[in-house]
Amino acid sequence: MPPAGHEKVGIALATLANVPLHAARVQPENGDCGWYIYGGEYSTDTDFYQPLCAAHLSEYCDKIVPYLGLPPGWRVLLAPNYEDVWFDEELLISEARDA
Repeated sequence: MPPAGHEKVGIALATLANVPLHAARVQPENGDCGWYIYGGEYSTDTDFYQPLCAAHLSEYCDKIVPYLGLPPGWRVLLAPNYEDVWFDEELLISEARDA
């Protein structure tokens, strides 16, 4: 289920240099593909995520591109010499936007 190039991802651009890199896919809605991506620590700030067309994701966060085909409910955690990918049922709850 890779996102279409025009679909939006939620990405915390200012955090991408931080480790580890987190990505989680919730149910897509309203033109977004369901992916939320950030580096380091999560924040509840309302402006934490910015919308980005999936077609441009490789320019900002190419490390996550190989995982974009995962369906809703999956999480990815990447750090130097570390990779973890797992299913998280909680992401399928529509209110789970604090990925």
